[in-house]
Amino acid sequence: MRFATSGAPFQPPATTVSGVMRQVLCALVPAVVAHVWFFGYGILFQLVLAVGFALGLEAAMLKLRDRPLKPFLSDYSAVVTGVLFALCMPPLAPWWVTAVGMVFAIVIAKHLYGGLGYNLFNPAMVGFAAVIVAFPLELSHWLLPRQLSPGLPGLAETAQAILTGGLPESLNWDAVTGATPLDRLRTGVTENLAIGEIRNSPVFGDFGGLGWEWIANFYALGGLYLMWRRVISWHVPVAVIATTILVSTPLWLLGPDTNPSPMQHVFSGALVLAAFFIATDPVSGCSTPRSKLLFGAGVAVLTLAIRRWGGYPDGVAFAVLLMNMAAPLVDRLTRPRTYGHYRSRKESSHPGGD
Repeated sequence: MRFATSGAPFQPPATTVSGVMRQVLCALVPAVVAHVWFFGYGILFQLVLAVGFALGLEAAMLKLRDRPLKPFLSDYSAVVTGVLFALCMPPLAPWWVTAVGMVFAIVIAKHLYGGLGYNLFNPAMVGFAAVIVAFPLELSHWLLPRQLSPGLPGLAETAQAILTGGLPESLNWDAVTGATPLDRLRTGVTENLAIGEIRNSPVFGDFGGLGWEWIANFYALGGLYLMWRRVISWHVPVAVIATTILVSTPLWLLGPDTNPSPMQHVFSGALVLAAFFIATDPVSGCSTPRSKLLFGAGVAVLTLAIRRWGGYPDGVAFAVLLMNMAAPLVDRLTRPRTYGHYRSRKESSHPGGD
């Protein structure tokens, strides 16, 4: 007897690169809106500049490599790289800093390694790491949140600062910019101030930095949306945040005057952004469930180490890049057993082995 057969109705639709990237961009919209509210229009200029440079450099490299333009320019991978890079930048960073960052991200980290799917390092983090080393002064001009600022720069003033590198005469850097919460913590600890004294600064909120903790919440909201849509798995975000809390909690309990609280670490800097949007990169990260957990834990531990002993207040970008280097080894060491094969000779000789 023969039965009519057809494709299974429960099969999910094919996943495309452009579809995944569009969902990532949608998930970032709430955080961008919050960024504009707390720190002004600069982030919008940075997004336009970074995406424009990313697409231009992507097209140039595809042309040099004799690759078709339309399929690669329409997959939104360069757009996501530009957006993630821009979200890590000070709102008033000059345009040439963004241009240099995109050269490192698109040309060096992506195309010199073979293009999409072949890059060893996360392109956005390569670009940001390059500019934070090359332009430390320009990347120190972080705007004060709306609640503490005498007046956030308007559209014209923001454009002038980004295009010329200087503010109009009506504003000066000392009035509208200040140290980030992580900068304040680092400076205060080196001056032998207690954490409680440091947190008396108005730049701190309930947990992390004023304004920054809300932006982190919206990053988490977007990340949960991606998990719900199964664009990313839970392993890396949970590992990053849980490891941060597990490692920093004992240190905080033993020395609350010298070690920030776990929530201070989570809601400051780019940790939540990295947990949901950067360390989850399927190309430069790990692939198996166990390796993803180790990858996320490694990002958290390295971030905490750099914040405590490194030369930069945050360190998320460098932590991700270091774990990118280790990802192939972590994948190899956590490779699951192939069905029908044994992990080791000892297991195969065990009488109860399956």
